[in-house]
Amino acid sequence: MKQKEKIAKIIFLLAASFSILAVLLICFFLFVNGIPAINKIGLLDFLSGTKWKPGNDLYGIFPMILGSLYVTAGALLIGGPIGLMTAIFLSKFCPDHLRKILKPAVDLLAGIPSVVYGFFGLMILVPAIRSLFGGTGSSMLCAMILLGIMILPTIISVSESALNAVPQSYYEGARALGATHERAVFLISLPAAKSGISAAFILGIGRAIGETMAVVMVAGNQARMPKGLTKGIRTLTSNIVIEMGYAADLHRDALIATGVALFVFILLINISFNAIKNRGKAC
Repeated sequence: MKQKEKIAKIIFLLAASFSILAVLLICFFLFVNGIPAINKIGLLDFLSGTKWKPGNDLYGIFPMILGSLYVTAGALLIGGPIGLMTAIFLSKFCPDHLRKILKPAVDLLAGIPSVVYGFFGLMILVPAIRSLFGGTGSSMLCAMILLGIMILPTIISVSESALNAVPQSYYEGARALGATHERAVFLISLPAAKSGISAAFILGIGRAIGETMAVVMVAGNQARMPKGLTKGIRTLTSNIVIEMGYAADLHRDALIATGVALFVFILLINISFNAIKNRGKAC
């Protein structure tokens, strides 16, 4: 038995080591290929430059940074409240027979490939926005709505788990003091789950800012400063996917450097998630 336990520990250690090694290799590749390009272009010119014209050796990613931030913020404004209210309903108000239908439907949303979401946006959202607001329909607004839908499963699942993890005694104590069911949920259970709900929103941000294929299909992909909700934009991820196939030399290195910038954003999001989770444990 002890021999089997030792073998199992070795297997688990190798698996964990492989995961860490994969992350280190990705970091090594990105920084070794991206940092020299940033030094050649200039850090300020790269991060704050407003023109992306590889033919003229202009590699400013500020429009793409703004595009990523705007689209992510819009997706959170659209999907965040809907996801949170859905999680509250599933956790505290949903009848069992209805939950058996809604919960698998939410899980199914998480399993739909990004390209399918992209086709939905291209065939449904783009024409709808074009008929309502004019223009081509492929726009920042369309990307916001589509990403808002895509982050729903993450926010719903994590928020529901956080609400279910709140001790039942909190709710029962509030009811014993005369609070209604709604007051007990919104004034006691919901604040008690705030760290888990915050983590859900941060994970939703990570999903939105890292999404590529669906955004490529509906955002218009115009490498310029954002000019409005109904105008086309380009995000950091879209910029890499669209141009990497034919890029060479400094152009290719600049795209890898764009990946470095995106990696730093994701890293900051993960650090925020861990900080919130640790703070929740401390409380």
